Order: sequence, then C-alpha cells, then structure tokens
Amino acid sequence: MTIPQELVQKTVEAIRGLAKEAVKKKNKEVIKIMHVCGTHEHTVTHNGLRSLMPPEVELIAGPGCPVCVTPAAAVDALIDLSLSGVRVYAYGDVYKLPGTKGSLAVAKARGGDVKVVYGFLDAIRDAKQYGKEAVFFGVGFETTVVTVAGPIYDGRVPKNLKVLSAYLLTAPGLKRAIEAHEATGIPLDGIIAPGHVSSVIGANAWKYLPEEFGFPTVVAGFEAYDYLLAVAEILRQIVRGEAKLVNEYSRVVRPEGNVTAWRKVMEVFDVVDAYWRGIGVLPESGLAFKEKYKDYDAAAEYGIEIKPTERELPPGCKCAEINLGIAKPTDCPYFKTRCTPTTPIGPCMVSDEGTCSIWARFGGGGLVEELARLAGIE
Repeated sequence: MTIPQELVQKTVEAIRGLAKEAVKKKNKEVIKIMHVCGTHEHTVTHNGLRSLMPPEVELIAGPGCPVCVTPAAAVDALIDLSLSGVRVYAYGDVYKLPGTKGSLAVAKARGGDVKVVYGFLDAIRDAKQYGKEAVFFGVGFETTVVTVAGPIYDGRVPKNLKVLSAYLLTAPGLKRAIEAHEATGIPLDGIIAPGHVSSVIGANAWKYLPEEFGFPTVVAGFEAYDYLLAVAEILRQIVRGEAKLVNEYSRVVRPEGNVTAWRKVMEVFDVVDAYWRGIGVLPESGLAFKEKYKDYDAAAEYGIEIKPTERELPPGCKCAEINLGIAKPTDCPYFKTRCTPTTPIGPCMVSDEGTCSIWARFGGGGLVEELARLAGIE
C-alpha cells in the first residue's frame, strides 16, 4: 500500500498538534499508547515510527509475543519426548526457545526427533506418513489456535499425532499489562489492538477497554500508515474526552470476527487458567482440550504439567517486564551482549515477534533522536 508522502506528513503534523493538546487534557507529560502485537512492534521499529513521534507520545510494546511467554516446562517436556523416540513438530522460532534443559534445537543435536514445520498441516501430513507417536507444539494466541482446532474438529488429524496445548488468550495478558502500568503510578492512555487476533475474535472483543478502563482503543492494520492513523485517533479521542472502539482495519477485521473458526476453537478447547513465563498464572488465559478431544491431548497422554519452574529466565533477565511493557530491551543487562538473535538466552530474543529480537535487528525506540543528540543536532 503506497501512501502519498504529503498525506503522511499531514498525519504526523496532526499527531504532534494533538499530542500537545492531549497532555494538557490529561495533565501529564507523556501519553502512553500500548500495542499488543509483535507485528505492530515490528512495524513501529522497522519503519522508525518512534522517531516521528513528538516527545509527548510514548509507544509501548505490550504482551504481543506468545513464544516469549511460553513456559519452560513445556519446552522441557518436549525435549524429553524427542529424546525418548517421540517425534516433535515445532515452529522455527519455538525450535530455538530455551527451556531449563536447553532448546529443541539442542535436543535435535543430541539425537532427538525434532522437525521444524511451517504449520499444523505440515505436521499432519508428516505424521500420516510417519505412523508413529508424534506431538505438535501448540504455541500462539487466537490466530494460530484456529489452525489446530479446525482440522481436529473436522476429523482430519491422525490418531498418532497429539498436540501439547500451550495456547494463550490475548485479553488476560493485556489486562495484566494494564495492571502493571497502573502500579507504576503512570497508567496507560490508549490501546492499539492486534489486527491478526482481531480477524479471528472480532473488533468487538475489545469493547471492554473503553467501557471498563476508559481507554481510547483502535484495531489497527500493519502498514506504517495504519499505525499512524491509530495513534492520531487515540490522541483525538483524548482531546475530545472520549473513549470508544474504532476499527481502522475494517478491510480485514469484522466486528464479529471469524465466527465459524472461533466456534470450532470453543468446541475443541476449554478456557482455563494458564501460566505465562515470568508473569504468573493468569485466570482464564489458556486453552486445554475438552474431554471429547482428549485423544489428541499430549498433556494427558504423557502426563505433562505446564507450570512454573526454576531458572525459567536467566538471573537479571528483564523479559517479564519487557513483555508487560514496563521495561525496554535496553534496560536488560544481557541485551545485545550475551543475548543476541543468533545466541538468545531470554525468550524475548527468540521469536521474530519478540521485542528484544526486533530492537536488536532494527534498532529500538528513540534511536534517531539519540544519535542526533550525540551529534549535537537539535
């Protein structure tokens, strides 16, 4: 999507003007806007959008990376299975995710049966040919779980293929991030809701944000201009004293979402309390197989319990705070020293959607301004 430069400039100018009015309206120095999608953080950082923001606006990456909060216990269990002769299927980023026993990549190097797949359908095809015990590592938010629930509901999954469900739901993670910011005494001011998740659960799923918390909320797409429009809309609502839900990504997201896909998820899974790595157990934030579909449940088949474990994060690692948006990657002592995209030791550096990985590859917030300051340029 090509946007005329003049339109982008006018939007940025509008943001700067609205920001000055918004801080007066809120009687604070900075307006804090959080997005809860790793792809949004990629859009912001890769395109240098923070360098376009006035000093009155702070763009914050929230809990938008499911790999980053996947418990080490799940990784450890699958490492053990792979070394015992069970074939394990995993996404490429999950393949590198560290547990307390290493990663699935390390397990494969030690002789474990681990295969990297692009998606669940790849695992289904391979498992049919393989014919022996196999487990798919089910990691993700609402967007990816539909790719598993659909084939299971439709009866297209071979009985030798199980799924370890480490699936999480976005809204409880966002609520925990909101609480964390309130605890700092400088609460959030607006939310940019995730476009991919919203395409499944619908824009209306975020109505609770303006209704319960008073947050201007925008469901946004992933072009840089989508994001700028979302920022402008949130600031405009603050200036007007409004708090409502706006669907900027209407070309993809419907108010009700993909009803058929989500119905299949709710047929296959129960909503349960779930543990988020480094953050804690969040009520009704995970998905576990219903009794009717226990034949596909790796946790039941192999007695796996996904729970907190020791050494989930290296001592001093800031991944938990970064996932909640109350710390930045540059606050972590390991960032781009011991922890890099090629040698990740913390989960936020593993996935392409992890904030640390994005900042390490494309540069973090305020980079342009910092370089200018160092060069003595006003």
